[in-house]
Amino acid sequence: MIKFNGINHLAMVTGDMDKTIRFWRDLLGMRLVAGLGKPGYRHYFFQISEHDLLAFFEWPGVKPVPEKDHGYPTSGHVVFDHISFGVQTEDDLYEIKDKLSAAGFWVSEPIDHGFIHSIYSFDPNGIPIEFSLNVDTVGIRKNPRMVDSSPSAVTREGPDPQPNHWPEITDPTPPEDRKVYPGEGRELVNEKKSIW
Repeated sequence: MIKFNGINHLAMVTGDMDKTIRFWRDLLGMRLVAGLGKPGYRHYFFQISEHDLLAFFEWPGVKPVPEKDHGYPTSGHVVFDHISFGVQTEDDLYEIKDKLSAAGFWVSEPIDHGFIHSIYSFDPNGIPIEFSLNVDTVGIRKNPRMVDSSPSAVTREGPDPQPNHWPEITDPTPPEDRKVYPGEGRELVNEKKSIW
């Protein structure tokens, strides 16, 4: 079975990278660990944790999205609702709340969701964000729970991956045909000198 090690990166979009840096790096403390760019394009990465990154593309003409409350139903073309960042302690949750409030950003009061306590806000691009503290006594990762009042038959199959719903691999790529092709980002390690 494939073993995932977290979110490598979430790729968002901004029309103002400087505002984005000020928010994610300077206000919330996520290190800016990589940056790519050329005229009309930037791609920067912020470190969430040891394994997880948040990335932003900057393209001309991009405008912040209209604010939409987290989890509020909508219609039309939708691919994203909000992102929740995990924090370690209750003090972390309140420090973020106080930082956002002091910087003039709307931020909710802490909400008890049973398995997590969360606060909600928006970044300068209108991206709905949440910060969540796991409740130590409720471990849904170790002890999954389903309390949907009308679960589908597929849901009733349980939390673990179910076999035989997708075709088996019959023609795996042989080692001699495995190639990695050059792409954007190689200049971080190969060509250009860093300005830091």
